[in-house]
Amino acid sequence: MVTLVDENDKELGSEEKIKTHKEGRLHRAFSIFIFNSKGEMLLQKRAKSKYHSGGLWSNACCSHPRPGENLEYAAHRRLKEEMGFDCDLRKVFHFIYKTSLDNKLTEHEFDHVFIGDYDGVVKINPEEAEDFKWIKIDILKESVQRHPENYTEWFKIALSEVLKFLSG
Repeated sequence: MVTLVDENDKELGSEEKIKTHKEGRLHRAFSIFIFNSKGEMLLQKRAKSKYHSGGLWSNACCSHPRPGENLEYAAHRRLKEEMGFDCDLRKVFHFIYKTSLDNKLTEHEFDHVFIGDYDGVVKINPEEAEDFKWIKIDILKESVQRHPENYTEWFKIALSEVLKFLSG
């Protein structure tokens, strides 16, 4: 289940996740960007078995809070479940996007973006991610520009705003 919201993130109810994506309804989500002390960003390669965007590179963690669940609590819960660690997170901005995905699904999210710093061990959950890597920002920007098809839609949208936030 996901939380349906309006353009101001006001809760409108909840709905089954797949139905929400088939109908393209606006729902609450979050994206977590993690950096290490070398200035590298942590990426995860989504498991091919995911119901959309499988096999694509994305930010360290992205998910939906459960209906009624505190957003920050959900972010920490999912970071541990997907990447095997937790760290301090700070919410830096939010955005709304709508895009068509594979399998005739539509992603329409009110996405809350969190940033964290971490230098420890990453232990991915194979049901969520098939790989991970730390990558220098200049190499990442070049890769996204040359091969946008290798990255999730929300990651490409949020990346430029995350980098603006960090630089300024």
